[in-house]
Amino acid sequence: MKRIGVFVCWCGSNIAETVDVKKVVEVIKKYPGVAHAEDYIFVCSNPGQKLVQETIKEKRLDSLVIACCSPTLHETTFRDLSRLTGLNPYQCEIANIREQCSWVHKDNKEEATRKAIKIIRTIVEKANQNESLEPISTPVTRQALVIGGGIAGIQASLDIANAGYEVLLVERNPSIGGHMIQLSETFPTLDCSQCILTPKMVEVSRHPKIRVLAYSEVQEISGYVGNFNVKILKKPRYVIEDKCNLCGKCVDVCPVAAPSEFDNNLAARKAIYLPFPQAIPATYTIDIEHCPGFLPIACGKCADVCEPQAIDFDMRPEIIEEKVGAIVVATGYDLYSPKNIGEYGNGKYEDVMDGMQFERLLSATGPTGGEVRRLSDNKVPKRVVFVSCVGSRDTEHHLPYCSKICCMYMAKHAMLYKHKVPDGEAIVFYIDTRAGGKGYEEFVTRTQEEDKVIYIRGKASKIFKNGNGKLIVWGADTLLGKQVEVECDMVVLSMAMVPSNGAKDLISKLKIPSDAYGFVNEAHPKLRPVESISAGFYLAGCTQAPKDIPETVAQASGAASKVTDLFAEEELKHEPIVAAVDEDLCSGCGICVPLCPYDARELEIKDEKRIAKVNEILCEGCGSCISACPSAAVQQRNFKDNQIFKMVDAILS
Repeated sequence: MKRIGVFVCWCGSNIAETVDVKKVVEVIKKYPGVAHAEDYIFVCSNPGQKLVQETIKEKRLDSLVIACCSPTLHETTFRDLSRLTGLNPYQCEIANIREQCSWVHKDNKEEATRKAIKIIRTIVEKANQNESLEPISTPVTRQALVIGGGIAGIQASLDIANAGYEVLLVERNPSIGGHMIQLSETFPTLDCSQCILTPKMVEVSRHPKIRVLAYSEVQEISGYVGNFNVKILKKPRYVIEDKCNLCGKCVDVCPVAAPSEFDNNLAARKAIYLPFPQAIPATYTIDIEHCPGFLPIACGKCADVCEPQAIDFDMRPEIIEEKVGAIVVATGYDLYSPKNIGEYGNGKYEDVMDGMQFERLLSATGPTGGEVRRLSDNKVPKRVVFVSCVGSRDTEHHLPYCSKICCMYMAKHAMLYKHKVPDGEAIVFYIDTRAGGKGYEEFVTRTQEEDKVIYIRGKASKIFKNGNGKLIVWGADTLLGKQVEVECDMVVLSMAMVPSNGAKDLISKLKIPSDAYGFVNEAHPKLRPVESISAGFYLAGCTQAPKDIPETVAQASGAASKVTDLFAEEELKHEPIVAAVDEDLCSGCGICVPLCPYDARELEIKDEKRIAKVNEILCEGCGSCISACPSAAVQQRNFKDNQIFKMVDAILS
């Protein structure tokens, strides 16, 4: 039998206030296999760890049980300590007597103490049969895949590339830039978004370590952290990038107009188009949905005038296969559609627009050259109503979460409107103003005091047109306690932020977890905010949750630092607590193969017998295969059946 040492942590008052720690130690001292037991106020502190190290050596301990908080917090701490002391780290176990005991039995100290003793007994039994394991090693492919070419993807790509590693930047649209390039100005400094983003876009396009695959989509991903196999669909532009000189003659002769995605359908573009002047890659793209020149060629005017002969109607989709070691998911956001808001007209009123459309009206590169004009009659609106929280914070009908940036971009819109139309009137309907950022509260105050924007605390209940064609906004002023009716020329809706279109399908391909709304889940909301639960995947920007530009850039750099940290080692270490197959017992039935959520199992022929094979690097020890195996041929290391039975006996004894 092993010599097991047990250390019971007070965790300040977290445990000691509910559990009689001294009594626990006295009882555990007498348990079979326990060579030493004692308590300490904070075992995770430096003095506490020093005490554990000295005791391991002095008492010649073979195994260690730390009775404290969740293993999520400090299992790594004590396993590293064990390694430094010469004890195999997998001979160290955590008995969770905080979250699973003291925190749920605060009103019954006697019951909590009894339960703590049972929990520690079970872990002692497990530790007594633990094997000494060594991490599994695998080589690392030092190339990163960044999915999404907005500011998050751009920043992550630059940080990884500047650290000396290769980057594949995949963007589904014809140009990188994302939504930030569509903005007129950014709060709270009112910088021109194109002025601050374009240099980064150019840097990405010229960086020797970055390969930009625009107008491309990730089709398939297999493999595991350090060694992912990726298939990328490169869609045909029907324009040869290296030959196109941006002369624009093709656009001049194109007879077909289509709605401009960059201008949020407020203006038209041709069937062959450059998304915006600073587009990267700087080349035209043919929109085959609107171009009449295909199957068979019915037009071909663009090809006729193209002197460099850059038009190629025979281009076909191309599948690019690459190996990467890490993946940064930076798929961005879209705005909740006004068509979902029945009380505001379901998007049927031309002069009721969302925030991104208003951005394009404000922008000097927009359809009106920066002048604020009504879409219905091209007149300058003299009274504009801005409505906050449209689709957000609505638990009954829409989305319960706060979209975080709407209050700020609404204040910016109202301020910029007043700058463009000084004699105009801006009225804001708001529920609460949430301005949580550096300079944000001051920005909102400036909007109200200097630009004379009227803020009405209350939700707009309905928007409709009267007989004169004017827009009417019904709402409430909760500060005055009365109903409000406002006649106006234009309404701008601060729509909720939602995951970008297509993100749900992509996340399904990546096999990473997301929440009920489609945002990707982080491994830990406080301690691991840029990592996915699935190893090798990192999150940046609004793919995780709504956030503003500074927070997006910070998270992108955080994700990049995790990637460079991963690439710093020549080999990756993987937890050895995986499900192993006893080949003598395996019948080769294959039940376990489709059940594995990590694709870690396959059938192979060995000595003319079918058996299940485990890819230990992919296996995460979830146990699905163990529960399904009819032959009991699968056992998880350090969680074997005999260990579990012993633990159950310890609880029941």
